[in-house]
Amino acid sequence: MLTVAILAGGRATRLGPLTENVPKSLLPVNGEPFVIHQLRLLRSKGIKHVVLCVGHFGDLIQRALSDGSNLDPSNLGLQVDYSIDGASLLGTAGAIKNALPKLESSFFVMYGDSYLPCDYAAVARNFDSTGVLGMMTVFRNQGKWDTSNVEVESGEILAYSKTHLTRRMQYIDYGLGVFRAEAFASMPQGKPCDLADVYSNLLERKQLAAFEVRERFYEIGSPAGLRETTEFLARAPRRTTSHP
Repeated sequence: MLTVAILAGGRATRLGPLTENVPKSLLPVNGEPFVIHQLRLLRSKGIKHVVLCVGHFGDLIQRALSDGSNLDPSNLGLQVDYSIDGASLLGTAGAIKNALPKLESSFFVMYGDSYLPCDYAAVARNFDSTGVLGMMTVFRNQGKWDTSNVEVESGEILAYSKTHLTRRMQYIDYGLGVFRAEAFASMPQGKPCDLADVYSNLLERKQLAAFEVRERFYEIGSPAGLRETTEFLARAPRRTTSHP
């Protein structure tokens, strides 16, 4: 299974005082840091290697996951590495560019505040069959859980934008991308860049595929999202690893 790069370096300003002294990844959700819920989900889907791209409060995440306690990801059968932004935050795409030496030729990318219970193996198989440089998972959101920002027709992305929205955009970027390393080749090293710009560039070059998922997404990037995700995980059966 592909490695997952988790973007966990942002400042989480939408959460206000909740993240003044702690990163989103370590916010307690039902008695455990959110990142543990993420890692447990990924391992249950067959993921064995994760690279956490950290910046703001990154040292706290590293200490929490490397202190030999029950938070140690190795107890889940996971290898966790870290890619550190450095003196200044690199943005979502800049952080991935910085992490490329720790990633394989193809890899997943997801956000540090997302909980995405989809079929990762099916996403990876579909991406491998496309031959393009990037693939965006999309969900038929219809503006229900967040602002829809993708126009999809017959499985093809016709338009994507977080700022220029239209009524034809009934889908949303689900939050799980798949890329070949070449997708980031033209980006400057050590400079802030946004993942949305990478997607837009690939779309213009006809190097962006779409994969529709049916399971809705959960997130902790806002107070409402944090409450809803906490409630969902409290109801859901505890995940166990299903792969050796």
